Amino acid sequence: MPEAITDNLDLWTSALLVKSTAGRGNNGKLEAYGVKKLRELILELAVRGKLVSQDASDEPASVLLKRIQAEKAKLIAEGKIKKDKPLPPISNDEIPFELPKGWLWTTLASISLVNPRNNAEDNSPASFVPMTMIGTKFNSLHDQEARLWKEIKQGFTHFAEGDIGVAKITPCFENSKACVFSGLLSGVGAGTTELHIVRPLNATLSPRFVLAYLKSPQFLLVGETRMTGTAGQKRLPKEFVESNPFPLPPLPEQHRIVAKVDELMALCDQLEQHQTHSLEAHQTLVEALLGTLTRVESQQEFSAAWARITSHFDTLFTTEASIDQLKQTILQLAVMGKLVPQDPNDEPVRMLLERVSEIKVGLVGEGKLKGQKVLTGNEQQTASSLFPSNWQLVCLGDLVSVMDAGWSPACQPEPSPNDAEWGVLKTTAVQVMQYLQEENKVLPHDKEPKPQYEVKAGDILITRAGPKNRVAISCLVEATRPRLMISDKIIRFHLVEVGIYERYISLCLNAGVTAEYLEASKSGMAESQMNISQDKLRLAPIPLCPINEQHRIVAKVDELMALCDALKARFADAQAIQLHLADAIVEQAVC
Repeated sequence: MPEAITDNLDLWTSALLVKSTAGRGNNGKLEAYGVKKLRELILELAVRGKLVSQDASDEPASVLLKRIQAEKAKLIAEGKIKKDKPLPPISNDEIPFELPKGWLWTTLASISLVNPRNNAEDNSPASFVPMTMIGTKFNSLHDQEARLWKEIKQGFTHFAEGDIGVAKITPCFENSKACVFSGLLSGVGAGTTELHIVRPLNATLSPRFVLAYLKSPQFLLVGETRMTGTAGQKRLPKEFVESNPFPLPPLPEQHRIVAKVDELMALCDQLEQHQTHSLEAHQTLVEALLGTLTRVESQQEFSAAWARITSHFDTLFTTEASIDQLKQTILQLAVMGKLVPQDPNDEPVRMLLERVSEIKVGLVGEGKLKGQKVLTGNEQQTASSLFPSNWQLVCLGDLVSVMDAGWSPACQPEPSPNDAEWGVLKTTAVQVMQYLQEENKVLPHDKEPKPQYEVKAGDILITRAGPKNRVAISCLVEATRPRLMISDKIIRFHLVEVGIYERYISLCLNAGVTAEYLEASKSGMAESQMNISQDKLRLAPIPLCPINEQHRIVAKVDELMALCDALKARFADAQAIQLHLADAIVEQAVC
């Protein structure tokens, strides 16, 4: 059945599983799902006797089993091991699949020692192996630390050269942490207590065939259902390792199987490495080409750079990461004035700012607003050179009429069930340019709500405190249910009501010089707990353009983001088909 592997190499390398990662831009991480399934298929075929052909001249497994049992009886008679408790015979219902001729079903308890102890001199060197030093791949080698045997003989799991160890605790077991111990100092070692150990008897088993069995999908899936204990602390019982049906091949075939598994796992490594390099090269190319768009100075250069990209659109934007990079570039171009052409007939920004100033002077005169600091002339001149001549760089505070933070009373973790109940927004309600009203905590009935903190449509929200990657995340509230209050870790502000487009300001907060300023303005003793103050937020630079251009920019962004979402959906559909094909081939191959 190896043709199921070699005849589908294109599928194994093209099937990628997308995993989202947190943070600005939400770039997707691609996991080599096809190669992962290929590794599983190889191990499953190995233990089913479908990876190499059988040889009629091999000593059958039934004879091998008698030899193993004779060896165990000898060791028992010599007092070197204890007699096992008899296990019930394997019933037909327990047999998971049919074995090739010359194989037989047995158990590891019948052909090996499970969780044995070592005898060694106290001052002899030995190897110490914690769980972190054990790999998950079939061909992974374990690391080790040098210790004296007397330091580790108590309180740790014992193992010896050639023993097989398998993790028994979740999630290490499900992640297939298992290895054959080799290169041990003095031939002995000890390590994490979260291992079960299998010790073959005098070269009667190939340790790495046993390893293939312990890493096979069938063993892992059934073992997961037999784990005991509480969530997060579940463990695989020793009895399962001892009594689960074990497919025993002739010893020469065990060695042939292991050699073929090694050969095919090396192929998997090559496929995975090629895939990684291809993805990295692809992403580097995408970033380089998109970077040319933000660096050009004239409309003619921009048109040429954009033409180069659009002519290769279908080959450039074929991963989630590349599409997210395109989205971020679109936002960057939008707030640099390169996404739509300028119109000389637009009302100058100067007149818009005059109206803003008039209103704010009135508010200051009424004592409703304090005067705010503005950028210095040098800062304005330097930054303004990055934008069209009819744009102007201003402070966010120059455009804001009200800025406040909310209230964080002690609440239950469950969300407010409906809009008849008051709730307090969590910081996770504020995502990059997305408002999630369901991310809230219900206000206890013994606390009075504070309606002045109720979130309204038109509010712009920005996270004030939290882990570094969750500070200064902002969104515009375009619609919301009633009776939701902002917490004190969320800053809210309103723009002066003179026609400034809230959606354009929201774009600015998430790209270009504004986003760069916000990132640099975060402070704190550790990345796990940082913040940004209202004073720093007021000083955030905003590249302001004419109001008509603000609307044209937002409309173009909406159009291009819809194109990106369509590309991503097409990519997701194609990947789903590849994943289903990979699963189908695995299922067909092991039947």
